[in-house]
Amino acid sequence: MAQDAHHGQLVVGLDIGTSKVVAIVGQRTQDGLLEIIGLGSHPSRGLKKGVVINIDSTVQSIRRAVEEAELMAGCEIHSVNVGIAGSHIQSFNSHGMVAIRGEATETDLERVIDAARAVKIPGDQKIIHILPQEYIIDNQEGIREPLGMSGVRLEARVHLVSCAVNAVQNIEKCVRHCGLEVEDIILEQLASSHAVLTDDEKELGVCMVDIGGGTTDIAIFTEGAIRHTAVIPIAGDQVTNDIAMALRTPTQHAEEIKIKYACALTQLAGPDELIKVPSVGDRPPRDLSRQSLAEIVEPRYDELFTLIQAEIRRSGFEDLIPAGIVLTGGTAKMEGAVELAEEIFHAPVRLASPQFVAGLDDVVRNPIYSTGVGLLHTALARGRVQTSVEANHYRQEVVQRPEVAADGLMGKIKGWFQRQF
Repeated sequence: MAQDAHHGQLVVGLDIGTSKVVAIVGQRTQDGLLEIIGLGSHPSRGLKKGVVINIDSTVQSIRRAVEEAELMAGCEIHSVNVGIAGSHIQSFNSHGMVAIRGEATETDLERVIDAARAVKIPGDQKIIHILPQEYIIDNQEGIREPLGMSGVRLEARVHLVSCAVNAVQNIEKCVRHCGLEVEDIILEQLASSHAVLTDDEKELGVCMVDIGGGTTDIAIFTEGAIRHTAVIPIAGDQVTNDIAMALRTPTQHAEEIKIKYACALTQLAGPDELIKVPSVGDRPPRDLSRQSLAEIVEPRYDELFTLIQAEIRRSGFEDLIPAGIVLTGGTAKMEGAVELAEEIFHAPVRLASPQFVAGLDDVVRNPIYSTGVGLLHTALARGRVQTSVEANHYRQEVVQRPEVAADGLMGKIKGWFQRQF
């Protein structure tokens, strides 16, 4: 198992988003925290609504982000845990049952999970997650850890997540073109939930909403287990597009205006605050009040939150999430978003950043890194399970560069040049 200069096993998360690609390198500390030791980010151009539409462009973005993370962490990355999103993702709850002799063994657990996953799915889809919700032994419900418990009948309730085969193949192709291997493919909202939700929220009942650039990813937890996941193909890009169309300004300027000045609630924006709006071509820029900008942005957020509310109602868990709504992702950062969400959902709403991290925590404690940090949490959680089965089964190939350990910053720069030229 790969070690770094300090100690412990390194793990790499790659969040290939619609607006940016983020590579994060982390390791588990002795006190169980996740320490972030490297971070690289690069604008993403090759995705639309969470799905790869241009392989070359995506490969370039991944390469830049990974190089930046390698340089900062002082290591060479060989394999990554990648997030997946998009409207092609489907999820549903399933149920399996097997007979057992005396007490539940590891083999019985594998058998009951196999029984639960034996459902017919379309040929162009593949199952990426089988997430146990609870086990039942002889009508005794709500069992979390059935191992060693006595009975004759073992049942499992699970949440299955499937995605389009070609979407996975395109992601793997992009990663392999960068000379990397895919260690695991993880649903993005599942990853984000590991980074931003507390155990208490999951127990009580909570809905996490990760609003990114291309997709809005939803995950509902009750009684400590994931119950419902969904993807809405409306997010920050639509807000940028609305600003570009309404103000007749190029998209990149619309994005800058959105990040710097936009507000999701009109009453929070002052009518006297003026902003400069660049025009198309060589026309002079115009002045616009911040309130007028909010009047363009608020209806889109209103529509998005209404769609999320409809999805929560459709899931059947609307009355089972007393912990309310947890917003994360870059688009959730906008001023007024939480207040508007509270008006629409009539529930407590909070904006969440990645928690349970050390190292570069001041940098990654930002909603835009929730998925990236969550990929590390998820990979480490899965790695622990696999390590208990077979010591070397979970192999995260990250090698400490000797020149970095020896020469610090100069070594990093030298190592980077050696790889470039």
